[in-house]
Amino acid sequence: MAGGSGMGAGNGEPEPSDSLKVFGAVVKAFRLRAGLTQEQLAPQVGYSVETVASIEQGRRFPPQDFVERTEEVLDADGVLTAAAKRVTRRQGLAVWFRQWASLEEDAVSLCTYECRVVPGLLQTEAYARAVILSVPPLVEEERVAQRVAARLERQQLLRRKQPIAFSFIIEQALLERHTGGTEATGELIDHLLACTELWNVELQLMPLRQPDHAGFDGPMQLLETPDHRWVAYSEGQKTGQLISEPKDVSVLHRRYAKMRSQALTPEDSVGLLKRMRGAL
Repeated sequence: MAGGSGMGAGNGEPEPSDSLKVFGAVVKAFRLRAGLTQEQLAPQVGYSVETVASIEQGRRFPPQDFVERTEEVLDADGVLTAAAKRVTRRQGLAVWFRQWASLEEDAVSLCTYECRVVPGLLQTEAYARAVILSVPPLVEEERVAQRVAARLERQQLLRRKQPIAFSFIIEQALLERHTGGTEATGELIDHLLACTELWNVELQLMPLRQPDHAGFDGPMQLLETPDHRWVAYSEGQKTGQLISEPKDVSVLHRRYAKMRSQALTPEDSVGLLKRMRGAL
């Protein structure tokens, strides 16, 4: 996540990067050289004062037209254009998710249980947009695009050269909800079926009727590091928690193992996905 968050709706403040902060500092330096305040620069480049301030503070990714207009207004002689080409950012990742996202990049194994939304690593663009737009407050299109791009970029982990062993358990109800509409749901199910064909991905659906359920405490992720340590992550409303205490991680392992036995097998899950797709 979807976050999502990295996993879920992802309405947290996006994570800044060093290159963003450097770019912002360069903009500020040229603005001061020109003798302009943020309030004076903003109308000249066609953006709000808040946007100018966010870019200078390294909290916001600079749109291309902002770079071009600021370059011209501040007579930066190509410096801002060159600096913008080196700007990178884990766009749209919430602050509380950034440490976990960093661990993901080197993971050996990753287990995910979700009961709120389809995990960000399995989302389609249309589904991701629908999830983000469903959760107040509404945000401008630029921020939506950043968050969607962040989730799609993270999906490169599924096909990483040094493979990660993935296990996903998601609630059938998440697909029955038809988030984004029938067309988006059909596209999502097709995408999930394609993911199940990856040799390193195991997907299980938790059926609508399952009286015994070890996941009542909510979503969780378990990750194995290259040195074979296990850590966990849990996310809720505007919060996320990295769990590293071995005793606590062990409890989550037992819960996840129990859910694996309660969910449909991977083969039966594929069968259910195909029936749901045909019923749309």
